[in-house]
Amino acid sequence: MPEGYDSGFLAFAETCENVRGTSSKNMKIEIVSKYLRGLEDGDLKIACNLLSGQIFPPWENIELQVGYSTLLDILKEVSGLNGNILRDIIIKHGDLGDASEEILGRRVIKPLVEEKYDLSKIYSLLRKVAESTGKGSFLEKKRILTGIYLNMTPLEAKYFTKILTGEMRIGLVGGLIIESISEAFGRRFDEVNEAFLLINDVGETAILAKYGRLSEAKLELLHPTNFMLAESMQSAEEVIKYFRKELVCEFKLDGVRVQCHKKGNVVRIFSRKGNEVSKQFPEIVGDLLKIGNDFILDGEIIAFKDEKPLPFSKLQQRLQRKYVDEKLVEEIPLALFVYDILYFDNEPCYKKALIERKKIIDKIKFVERIKCLEYKLVSKKEEIERMFQESIGLGYEGLMLKDPSSFYTVGKRGKYWIKLKKELDTIDAVVVAAERGHGKRAEIFSDYVFSIWDDNVLKTIGKAYSGLTDRELLEMNERLKELTVKDEGWRLIVRPEIVIEVAFNGIQKSSRHESGFALRFPRIKRIRDDKSIEEADTIEKVKAIYERQKNLRSERLNI
Repeated sequence: MPEGYDSGFLAFAETCENVRGTSSKNMKIEIVSKYLRGLEDGDLKIACNLLSGQIFPPWENIELQVGYSTLLDILKEVSGLNGNILRDIIIKHGDLGDASEEILGRRVIKPLVEEKYDLSKIYSLLRKVAESTGKGSFLEKKRILTGIYLNMTPLEAKYFTKILTGEMRIGLVGGLIIESISEAFGRRFDEVNEAFLLINDVGETAILAKYGRLSEAKLELLHPTNFMLAESMQSAEEVIKYFRKELVCEFKLDGVRVQCHKKGNVVRIFSRKGNEVSKQFPEIVGDLLKIGNDFILDGEIIAFKDEKPLPFSKLQQRLQRKYVDEKLVEEIPLALFVYDILYFDNEPCYKKALIERKKIIDKIKFVERIKCLEYKLVSKKEEIERMFQESIGLGYEGLMLKDPSSFYTVGKRGKYWIKLKKELDTIDAVVVAAERGHGKRAEIFSDYVFSIWDDNVLKTIGKAYSGLTDRELLEMNERLKELTVKDEGWRLIVRPEIVIEVAFNGIQKSSRHESGFALRFPRIKRIRDDKSIEEADTIEKVKAIYERQKNLRSERLNI
C-alpha cells in the first residue's frame, strides 16, 4: 500500500477543494499529482475519471437518470430544512454543489449508524443507481443516494453533488490532469498526452503511466479514439501561401462527424464526445455490416436525397427524435461520407500519410448509403476558388484542404487540415444566460448570451437571437429552464452545458463583454449537441481571427 494512501471520498473532496482554492496552474498540478501518487490502481482510475468530470466512460452510454428535482428532494430530506430556506441557499450560491455544502452544514438530522465511504464504494453505488431501471427504479435510486448523503460531511456532499450534476469545474481541465499524471509518475508530458489522446481514457492512461507502459497504448476496435481537428483560414490565397505544395481538396460537409468501428459482425458508431450513437443511425449500421473488412472510419453523416445534401436542419430533426422507425428513415434519408481511415484489417494506419490512407479507402467496397468522399489534388489559388464555388453551389459548406503527407494526429488541432468556409468564420461558444425575446418571442427566452474559454474561465463575447427555427427556439426554451441556476425574471443564468456555433461578420474590441471582444452581427448557425463545453473555442482563436481581419483590411486599403 503506498505511503500516505487514503482512498476515502473525503480525501478526494479535500483535494478538489484545494485545487479550486488556487489559481496557480503549477500549484494545481502539485496538489493533484501528490494525491494521485498515493492511490492504488483501482482508486487511481476512479479518481482520474471523477476529476475529469465523468463517472462512466461516455462510450458505455451509462446514465444515472437522476434529475435536479430528485436531488433537491434528497437534500431537503437529509437536512430537515424547509423548502423556503433550501431555495434561498440555492439562489445565494447559484450552484447546487456549493449549496449542498451549506445545506448539510445546517442539517438537523443525523444517521443512526455513521458510515465512511471510499472511492470504490461510491463508484459501485453510483453504478447501482445507473443500472436500476424499470418499475420501482426511481425509489431505489433515491434510497441509495439518500443513504450516501446522510453519511457525508458537508464538503463531501459538495463534490458528490458536483459529480452527480456534471458540474465539477474546479479549474482542472483535461490538460492539467494529464500534466498531473505526468508529474505524479515522472513521465514525459508528450508521452502521457499521446497515450491519452489515443485510448481516450484518462484513468487507463494513469495506470499505464504509473507502470511505465505508455508505449503499450494502442487503437482498439469498438473503443473510440479522439478525432483529428482542423484550423480555419479565410482565403484560397492564404492557404496557398502557407502550404506552397499540392493539397487534398474536399467539399466541407454540413453534418455530424462520426467514427465508425466494425469488428466481425459488430458495428459501433461514436460521436465526437465519445458517445455511442449507433441506434440513431440504424440504416448506416446495416450498410456498414455489409462491408467485409474490419475498420475504424472517420466521416460525416448528412441528410442526403437525390444525390444532393439536405439542410442540416433536416438532420437535426432526426437527431431530436428518441426513436428511429422506418417512416423516419424514409422521410429523412441519410448518407455516410467517409474521408479518412485509422484502422484496416488488423493494421492501424493512422501513422501513414493521408494520401496512403486515401488509397486504403479506395480498396473498400462501399455499399448503398456509405460513400467515399471524392477529392482532388490542387496547387493553385484559382483551383481552390473554383472548387469553393462549386461546393457552395451544390449546398455544401465550403472546402477542406489537407496536407497529403500528414499523419492522422488524434485529438490535436493543427495546420494539416484547413477549413475554408463562406462566412468570415464561426466560433463554438457556450450558452451561459438567456434573456426574454421581443414581440412574439416575449414569452420565451430566445436571446442567448454566450461565452468562450479564456485560461479555463468562460468569458462572455456576445448575444445572438437569430438563426434558429421556431421549433428549435421552443425546445431551447425548455432546455434552458431545466439548466437554470438563477431566475432573474427577464433573464435566466444557466449551467454551461449547451454549445452553439455562431457565425458573424467581424470582430471588434469591446469593454461590454468579459472577453474584451464582441462579434459583429452574430447569428446562430446551429446547436452543437455533438460537442462538449470543453470543445468550445478559446480567446486565442478569437484574437487570431481579429488579427487576420485587420490584415485583410490593411491589404484592401494597401496599407
